[in-house]
Amino acid sequence: MFIQDSLHRPLRDLRISVTDRCNFRCIYCMPKDIFGPGYKFLPQGDLLSFEEITRLVQILHQLGTRKVRFTGGEPLLRQDLEELVEMLAQIPNLELALTTNGSLLGRKANLLKKAGLDRVTVSLDSLEDEVFRAMNGVKFPVSRVLDGITAAEDAGLSPLKINMVVKRGVNENSIVPMAKYFFGTPHIVRFIEYMDVGNSNGWQLEEVVPAKEIIEMINSELPIEPLEANYRGEVAKRWKYKNGIGEIGLIASVTQPFCGDCTRARLSAIGELYTCLFAANGQDLRQLLRSGATDDQIKERFIGVWHQREDRYSEIRSENTQNKQKVEMSYIGG
Repeated sequence: MFIQDSLHRPLRDLRISVTDRCNFRCIYCMPKDIFGPGYKFLPQGDLLSFEEITRLVQILHQLGTRKVRFTGGEPLLRQDLEELVEMLAQIPNLELALTTNGSLLGRKANLLKKAGLDRVTVSLDSLEDEVFRAMNGVKFPVSRVLDGITAAEDAGLSPLKINMVVKRGVNENSIVPMAKYFFGTPHIVRFIEYMDVGNSNGWQLEEVVPAKEIIEMINSELPIEPLEANYRGEVAKRWKYKNGIGEIGLIASVTQPFCGDCTRARLSAIGELYTCLFAANGQDLRQLLRSGATDDQIKERFIGVWHQREDRYSEIRSENTQNKQKVEMSYIGG
């Protein structure tokens, strides 16, 4: 049985934020004036335990969820994350993926693969140290992330997806070099339009480099042609190289919204369920878990929330949404 709404969109993909901590201050979620050295992160006891996460995933799996992605913050900062991976790997027909900034991937890749992780996505906004640091506010070099990618390859987690958020005036000149760097490899670079996630990143529409422009830039150097989607609800438009191995993806939430095909839900580190990346409020599931609710009661809450969803922020972005309160990406991941 799948959870479906009136548009027949199943809840297939659950994104779990396992921590609110990060070692980046990226353009989406970690501005220095808010997340500086004195910022107080969540106490460990407020976070869902691995056992609580596993129970929720088992319930959702009964309702049709077939993919779990670990996010953050930076998920590899969650101590012993590989233990959670191993617990969830016991659930049949469930794909386990991880989105990471790559800074700790070199240390963890082998452990995660052995535990049962299937896929890894690495955030990498430029191959130039100066631009990379401008986008992410970090002190370590790009080479550390590239070493993490190599470690994931060696561990058997290839092919990887490489996510590059594009912000005009900062890293649009890194688009073609990024495509060229991974050209001929099995890895898929996904170029992402800069989105107005949360309320703290000072997003402006003129900072968006539209997907159409990104495609034109790449095609002028490396000819490409479109591919069919792998499945309904796939957020990235796929393109393949005409004269070589590999493909790229374009995620155009701003200029080409895909709300109508969304099959994702997000679970915060403290157990709040969000049905949209741009939502203002989540539904508290931790209270249900810790107050003795049965699996059926939790299942009913999930179904009720999913059936009532009316999320279409990206489709109405132009209709006075500038001042709408939205959850920060550091809280629910990407």
